[in-house]
Amino acid sequence: MVSDKLKGLLALSGKRQADLAEMYGTSKQAMSNKFKKESFSMMDAIKTGGFCGAELSFTLPDGQKITFDSSDIPPEKA
Repeated sequence: MVSDKLKGLLALSGKRQADLAEMYGTSKQAMSNKFKKESFSMMDAIKTGGFCGAELSFTLPDGQKITFDSSDIPPEKA
């Protein structure tokens, strides 16, 4: 599940859900609900990755990568 992987990303980067909630400008409870409901969009995953110092990418069988970062998020959604 996406939420489990994002929780793992937070743990590996030494961040907490409360830190992520603060970055999003939302409450800890709202962030907890987002994890419980699995309601992360692609932009959320990119933002969360950036917050943790990671990037989101697709890797093709031949090793080529398509990488997403904060520059892929429209300014009004950042």
